[in-house]
This record gives sequence, C-alpha cells and structure tokens, in this order.
Amino acid sequence: MINHRGMGFLKHANPYLAVIFVQVGFAGSAIIAKSALNQGMSHYALSIYRNLIAAVAFAPFAVVLERKVRPRMTFSVLWKILLLGLLEPVIDQNLYYAAMKYTTATFTAAMTNMVPALTFLLAWILRLEQVNLRRIHGLVKIAGTAVTVGGAMIMTLVKGPTIGLPWTKADTGVHSSTVANPQDPIKGALMLAAGCFCWANFYNLQAITLKSYPAGLSLTSMICMAGALQAIVVTLVAERGNSSIWSIHFDTILLCYVYCGLINSGVTYYVTGLILRSKGPVFVAAFNPLSMVIVAIMSSFILSERLNFGRVFGAVIIMLGLYLVIWGKSKDKCLLSKSNNIDRIAPIDQQLPDTNLPTKSSINIDEKSEANIAGDNAA
Repeated sequence: MINHRGMGFLKHANPYLAVIFVQVGFAGSAIIAKSALNQGMSHYALSIYRNLIAAVAFAPFAVVLERKVRPRMTFSVLWKILLLGLLEPVIDQNLYYAAMKYTTATFTAAMTNMVPALTFLLAWILRLEQVNLRRIHGLVKIAGTAVTVGGAMIMTLVKGPTIGLPWTKADTGVHSSTVANPQDPIKGALMLAAGCFCWANFYNLQAITLKSYPAGLSLTSMICMAGALQAIVVTLVAERGNSSIWSIHFDTILLCYVYCGLINSGVTYYVTGLILRSKGPVFVAAFNPLSMVIVAIMSSFILSERLNFGRVFGAVIIMLGLYLVIWGKSKDKCLLSKSNNIDRIAPIDQQLPDTNLPTKSSINIDEKSEANIAGDNAA
C-alpha cells in the first residue's frame, strides 16, 4: 500500500520536478552567459554553437531510441520545425543575450516573466488552454498570470533600499565587470519583450507539433539543427568581416557554448516536450518566474549583483502568482477526470432497460394467463 502511494506521488510529482529542473538550467545559463558576454562573447556565435552541440549530442539517441516510433516526415511537420528553429534558437536567443549586454542577469530573467502571460493568451486563442470564466479556477488562472506579470514589473521598476549581503561586498571586481558594457534598460527591455513573444509562440507551436510528430528526441535534434543553420545565415550577415567570433578557446565562453547547448537547447527542449504533452504550454511557462528568483540569488553570489527591496518583494509576488496558476491547473485536471468518468458510465446507463417496457417474465406470465382463460372458455 505504501509502495503504491509512493509511486503515485512520484508519478504526480514528476512534471513539477522536471519543470523545476528546466528552470534551474535556465538560471545557470543566465549566470554563465552574462559572465561570457562580459568577456566579449558574440551572442550570434552562441546561438550557432549551442544549437550545433545540442543537435550533434542528441541525434544519435534519436536515431537509436526512436527508430521504431518515429513518424513519417511531412511537409506540414517540416515547416513547423523550421519555424520552431527560427522562433527560439535564432530570434529569441539572440534578442535575449543581446539585451543582457545592456542590463543585468537578474533584470533579464525578470523580464522573461512576461512569457507565462503571453503563452496563456496565445494558448487561449489557439484553444490549447481551456478557460471557463464562469468557474473560480478559470478566473484564478487569469488572476495568477496577471499577478505574476505584476511581480515581474515590480522587480523591474521598483528598487527601494539595497539589502546588504556580506558576499556582495567582498568582491567588487566582479561587480564592476558586470557594468563594463553600457547599460540601457529601455533598449534591453524592448529586446526582451520581442524575444518573450517569440518564446511564447515557440511553446504553443511545439505543443501543436508534438501532436503530429510525437518523437521527442528526433524533434529536439531537428529543431536545434534547423536553428543552427538559420543562425549561421543571420551571423554571416550581422557579423560580416568579423572572423574573431568563430574562434574557440578553453575559457568561460566555451563553457557557455557547451552548457547552453546540452542543458538549455538539448535537455530543455526534450523535457519541455514531455511536459507539454501532459500539462500543456501554460503549465510550462508558468514556472518561468522561478528561474528569475534563482538568478537573483545566484547572481548575488557569483556576479556580486546587489539585491534591493523591490526585487525581493517582486519575487514574493511572482511566487504567489505562480501558486495561483498551479492551483487553477490542478482544478482543471480534477474536472477533466470527472468528465472522463461520466463518459465511461454514460454508455452503461443507455443500455439500462426502460421500466415502462414489458420484461420477458411479464410476457411469459401474460401468455400463461391467456392460455388458462382460453382453456376455461373451451370447457
């Protein structure tokens, strides 16, 4: 009994643990990428190398593990893969890391909290997410999304007094390097807003593509390869004449290529696809604020970025909004299971005999009584 309960708990907790792992991976990449950008890394080169590494690393697993379940490639699936490779690996990643040059890692992570709201809106329009405005849980999901975005805006706009932490004062050299690039929060925010829109579209399009092409590893490899090829074209145009961006050395920049390729592009795309099948795009996007909280904590240690009251208060608001969205999604699952049970019971009800119709036993009794009456008349 305990084992069954334990297995049931693990099965229920798997999507939550997986999406938390994804957000931890995002947080790690934000810290490493910020450090690499401070050392002169080109975000165009990053979008190429990380996706090439992911495609090469995951392609063998896709060929071996999905050789019997891989669907036939169609033109419809192909153009969706090309569009997926353009939305996230090329447009979103370049805008995200370009904006990071003009802001801090925490600011960048905070602005990406627009993704849940945009994903929710697009999923609602595309009917990938059901929202019943007549039920409390439907309204709570909308309110939770709004609260999450509000918390992100608080983190962005409200500063307040600085929270003094011992480790942020110990190393001022690293902190000064984070502001070596010219700071332009408005320009960075506009880039991030456009990137978040592409990211939200990527989540919804990936959920749609998985319905017709459910081979997750193969889809991940092809998205990364399509993104890398398109990123090469963009880089050749944007960085023409700058051959130094192609050089590779054993430093933080190479670590950023490998980490972002294996974790962010490879593992994240695949794990996200698994969660999208069972929970939908809104559930995945709703956990994006978690990476911002992790980045705020890690950046204070590693990059010596200063925390202030606005960021801490905004983080609390974001976590509250995240809880509201998760609660609303859990109620959706309960209602869905109830409706499925009703659908299973309905055919049985339809087969129940009508009490107003004569049964077989009553017909036999009537026949016997008519025979007795006929015999009495004959006598």
